[in-house]
Amino acid sequence: MAGSVEMASLEESFRKFAIYGDTKATGQEMNGKNWAKLCKDCKVTDGKSVTSTDVDIVFSKVKGKTARVINYEEFKKALEELAPKRFKDKSKEEAYEAICQLVAGKEPINVGVTKAKTVGAVERLTDTSKYTGSHKERFDESGKGKGKSGRENIVDTSGYVSAYKNAGTYDAKV
Repeated sequence: MAGSVEMASLEESFRKFAIYGDTKATGQEMNGKNWAKLCKDCKVTDGKSVTSTDVDIVFSKVKGKTARVINYEEFKKALEELAPKRFKDKSKEEAYEAICQLVAGKEPINVGVTKAKTVGAVERLTDTSKYTGSHKERFDESGKGKGKSGRENIVDTSGYVSAYKNAGTYDAKV
């Protein structure tokens, strides 16, 4: 079988893919979606000898009857199942070794993640220094929003008439 250093990196890859996309995951068990992602990202599926259907069938075969996830031991069995299909020209042990090489040390890849761009018209629309009128009042000099005080007219409930200049001086005059 594979060396202990490689097994450690294989287990590390299992844990990284197991927690991918799930905030509550502990890294001890992997669901079918993440198993399929692991096979795709690590180039286990090649579209010819190993397809996504094969990956799903192997997942169903190694997990328990009512289970929806696989643990690390079942994960190794699943790789063992896929190895002869992926590497037809090698012996069972060599094929398992080769498939472990594909998976070991890999991490989930974020492909197609949209990045926010501020160019052209978007940049002009979000530049608060160019705002005029009532919209200008909603931001301070640095461009940071003032929150509720920038959106609403806060009513002065102190009892004085609005814009009264000597507010709070009644007791001082006596």
